[in-house]
Amino acid sequence: MKFAITGGSGFIGRHLARHLVEEGHGVNLLARGVDRRDTSLSQHPQVTAFPSDLGDTRLLHAAFAGCEAVAHCAGINREIGRQTYQRVHIQGTANVVEAARSAGVQKIVLMSFLRARPNCGSPYHESKWAAEELVRNSGLDYTILKSGMVYGRGDHMLDHLSRSLHTLPFFAAVGFREKPVRPLPVEDLVSVMRAAMVDGRLTRQTVAITGAEELRLSDAARRVARVMGKRILVFPMSVWFHYGLAQVFEWAMKIPLVAKAQVRILAEGVVAPATRCDLLPSDLVPSRLFSEAQIRSGLPDPAPFGLHDLRCCAAKS
Repeated sequence: MKFAITGGSGFIGRHLARHLVEEGHGVNLLARGVDRRDTSLSQHPQVTAFPSDLGDTRLLHAAFAGCEAVAHCAGINREIGRQTYQRVHIQGTANVVEAARSAGVQKIVLMSFLRARPNCGSPYHESKWAAEELVRNSGLDYTILKSGMVYGRGDHMLDHLSRSLHTLPFFAAVGFREKPVRPLPVEDLVSVMRAAMVDGRLTRQTVAITGAEELRLSDAARRVARVMGKRILVFPMSVWFHYGLAQVFEWAMKIPLVAKAQVRILAEGVVAPATRCDLLPSDLVPSRLFSEAQIRSGLPDPAPFGLHDLRCCAAKS
């Protein structure tokens, strides 16, 4: 079988693609650029790479031709330049739907967010919801996955936590009454995506998927520090402090330590969907805990934040 994946150079797209090619499937990877950290996937004989920002429906049609399903994983957590929520989440999804129809694709699997919903005052949440509605009303078979906080090798969560702890020995919790999260291993998410794409399960369903263990992000940071052999000081800071800090990070960093959309997410908690969802079958419910073994397998190579993470330095290089 052959499948297409948008956001193919991103964290979830890479893990899904690797799983599919290991099973012998062909994969068309669509991404704005090449992930130079790991080119082995794009050079795999069963993988065809398509440079795309989702703006060209003719290119999307060519990439989707002959594919059984499309996994739409492309997304952003901050707006920068032409990469806006409207352009990526909404218009990009509309283009994916149009191209999937014209190419004869049978199914779209959309990666959405657990708390996505309309009229909530957050452009990120609202644009994710708008993308869901486009897919639900497409006339195609679909599975919409409303996932929580996903972690694993190459993610933002473990990468940024570990690098911040290599830089400074403290962690500022979001809010004086911290909300819980349910960290989701990328392996569990990929298993559900595979069931929808390869086995044709979860037909015309919107399902929520979160990790098996509920805890505060500060407790997760303590576990990561313990695995790293670090001692950290944890203290609470107001949500508005974090919004201000996130704005500075968005201005200054190529990949922000935290973005404003992520502050909103953490301030709400990441344990339950904001809208009604279908139930996952029992065999697909995530079971892996946020254990030391899971953390260790997902940690990047040790490295602190440095000048190379700043946008001004990237522009000069």
